[in-house]
Amino acid sequence: MTKSNGEEPKAGGRVERFQQGVRKRTLLAKKKVQSVTKEDVRGCLVRNAFVLLTVSAVIVGTILGFALRPYRMSYREVKYFSFPGELLMRMLQMLVLPLIISSLVTGMAALDSKASGKMGMRAVVYYMTTTIIAVVIGIVVVIIIHPGKGTKEHMHREGKIVQVTAADAFLDLIRNMFPPNLVEACFKQFKTNYEKKSFTVPIQPNETVLGAVINNVSEAMETLTRVREELVPIAGSVNGVNALGLVVFSMCFGFVIGNMKEQGQALRDFFDSLNEAIMRLVAVIMWYAPLGILFLIAGKIVEMEDMGVIGGQLAMYTVTVIVGLLIHGVIVLPLFYFLVTRKNPWVFIGGLLQALVTALGTSSSSATLPITFKCLEENNGVDKRVTRFVLPVGATINMDGTALYEALAAIFIAQVNNFDLNFGQIITIRDRLRTTTNVLGDSLGAGIVEYLSRHELKSHDVELGNSVIEENEMKKSYQLVAQDSEPEKPGHGHGETKM
Repeated sequence: MTKSNGEEPKAGGRVERFQQGVRKRTLLAKKKVQSVTKEDVRGCLVRNAFVLLTVSAVIVGTILGFALRPYRMSYREVKYFSFPGELLMRMLQMLVLPLIISSLVTGMAALDSKASGKMGMRAVVYYMTTTIIAVVIGIVVVIIIHPGKGTKEHMHREGKIVQVTAADAFLDLIRNMFPPNLVEACFKQFKTNYEKKSFTVPIQPNETVLGAVINNVSEAMETLTRVREELVPIAGSVNGVNALGLVVFSMCFGFVIGNMKEQGQALRDFFDSLNEAIMRLVAVIMWYAPLGILFLIAGKIVEMEDMGVIGGQLAMYTVTVIVGLLIHGVIVLPLFYFLVTRKNPWVFIGGLLQALVTALGTSSSSATLPITFKCLEENNGVDKRVTRFVLPVGATINMDGTALYEALAAIFIAQVNNFDLNFGQIITIRDRLRTTTNVLGDSLGAGIVEYLSRHELKSHDVELGNSVIEENEMKKSYQLVAQDSEPEKPGHGHGETKM
């Protein structure tokens, strides 16, 4: 009896406390809403002007693109229409190369070897982990949905397969890490090509069968040869920035500058100023970004082939890719960030909204890199030493969305009996989602690496602060000694000998 009497008031008290808490929060929310003034609304709009304009540009560009599709514009007209978007791409790509070099050099020079080594190891582990997870998600999704079933009769074969061995591809990767010419690396990459060559090979007689027959005509047989054709690898190149080689050089160069201490201060100041100047250029370009994104998206939608044909042939494949990318970008990456940092990932992602929308519009993680820097450093407050190291490397080697897409596409092609499909018509939407996933993975990786490296960064700040204080004290004491010794110039030399 007493037990039941003791439990009832407790249960009732909990319900009452819960109701009181709800009432209090409701009243606080009402007060906040009532206290909002026009100045507050205006300030909120000004603070989020970039994001609002960029999101509006995506929406307007999508509507405009579908509205212009019935007019059947020619390719020339589409090119002219997309010209403002092309200008945005050229502006962003113009800044990528100096931004990667300056940010990596300053980032490596600002850290000691111990801190940079730990940070690099954590970044590599994060990249490998998320890439493996992305590949597994792609494989699981394509096996479950099975988009290649029953699509064989609707597919057509197009193009030719370029034969590339795994060994040559791996060696090309290593060769590109060490470019022989840095200037050439800014616009060319090494790539192994193949050409057919004919070789004359002497015919060796079979001694067991023909030994007795050709015993007397061995000299004549030595002159017999046959022609053999073979694909021989030769050195070649393809157009495009060798980002991997520039990243490796910049990291090594920054590491050396950091170890030079005072002798490397002039170079540190130069690259730091260069990085700051580029970021100010990015701030100017960001005002033009919404207009460029609008015409980029509208132009791509107008340029697409018949949507009905694409949907009929590859609807399930498109759905499979989008489902895989959404699982990785919306569930896995935020969950990974939360488990490591114990922070709300959606607040962090909210600060990245403009970079994600820009990635959706430009379909290039490298072109989005300048805006990603701006969002992480200004909106999310990530340490510049972390962003300057993690983002350029991540934009070069970390491709979660691409890994998921490639794994899924390989199994899909196998499901349609190894037919080489024409993906040119269907790549628009998925390529943009893939780029957005890549940018999101790099950005969350910067937040995770900063959290894991917080102790090294703080200790380096303390050491740097102590060295600056000691340097200032030495300068101050030197000035005091110089002032004291000025009236006693004749005895200055004796003072030095005594020292």
